[in-house]
Amino acid sequence: MNKYIIFLLASSLLMACGAENKTEKTAENKTVETTVEITDAQLKNMTITIGQITEQSISSILKVNGIIDVPPQNMVSISVPLGGFLKSTKLLPGMHIAKGEIIATMEDQQYIQLQQDYLTTASNLKFLEADYNRQKELNLSKATSDKLFQLAEADYQNQKIVLKSLHEKLKLVGINPENLSEKTISRSIDIRSPIDGYVSHVNVNIGKYVNPSDVLFELVNPTDIHLGLTIYEKDLDKIFIGQKLQAFTNHKPDLKYPCEIILIGKDLSEERSVEVHCHFEKYDKTLIPGMFMNAELEINSNNAKVLPDEAIVRFENVNYAFIATSKNTFKMVEVKLGSSEKGLTEVTMDDSFNNKNFVLNGAYNLLMQLKNKEE
Repeated sequence: MNKYIIFLLASSLLMACGAENKTEKTAENKTVETTVEITDAQLKNMTITIGQITEQSISSILKVNGIIDVPPQNMVSISVPLGGFLKSTKLLPGMHIAKGEIIATMEDQQYIQLQQDYLTTASNLKFLEADYNRQKELNLSKATSDKLFQLAEADYQNQKIVLKSLHEKLKLVGINPENLSEKTISRSIDIRSPIDGYVSHVNVNIGKYVNPSDVLFELVNPTDIHLGLTIYEKDLDKIFIGQKLQAFTNHKPDLKYPCEIILIGKDLSEERSVEVHCHFEKYDKTLIPGMFMNAELEINSNNAKVLPDEAIVRFENVNYAFIATSKNTFKMVEVKLGSSEKGLTEVTMDDSFNNKNFVLNGAYNLLMQLKNKEE
């Protein structure tokens, strides 16, 4: 009896193993259906377009990103060489200013002292000049000693040096020495903008004392903005000075800004990248420094076999196109994809398909029909 039970158990195990092996074999031998046949009515509804593969020039696109920047000569930091108290200003970040426009007024007692010193020195110089000329005439007639003439000459020359120094200091703080007199002495000076542009930073408030090294305002002239792109080491051989590209922002990807590469950095960063400077062909005031941008560069152009994007479908991580084997019968064939441009994609496939008629439009509908057939 026990032997009979053991025999039944062994038989059951063998049958179960045999069934399991049969299922695995079926799963392993599963193939993808590649041919689909449709009716005339389906063909009409799918609006399928048939044509042969074509050969066209197509460019590869390198996609990068970067930030809008301004060259150093277009950024100005405003400071006061002699320091002082900020008396008034109307500047706010983002405000437009014109070259020569008064952007702030400073006041300090040292401005008064500087003007006083200049006028006093100018007055003394007239006396010393007259004394010098007098001593010169006396020395020529030997009516005075050479020592007295030399002292008068030294005093005169020294006073000229002092006056010239004060003259330059006045110009440094924005005071015209030619218009200065005892009636025009002022305790305040005006600061004027050296460029046309916009205010990017305001670092002071009215009444605050600023030192000569302090930056009151930062101005920027954005008319010569640059686009600084980050290009990694592996792509450096694909770019060159004068190369054209299209830049766009994240919030307006359809608005393209034509640019041209004007400078390629010569130093690799720790991330193995180089900064590449590009010039916008046309200035747009909506583009401001610090704004993030994307860019697309055409890195080469070559003749390739292409199909419309609508002719290519992806199924189970493989790319396919359909060949028309008859009016209502279509066969799905695998293709390898290359570069894409303007709705066309480079494809490579078996040479035996070169002269075949392909489905140029409606491939996705055929794929759906094929999947329904499998189900």
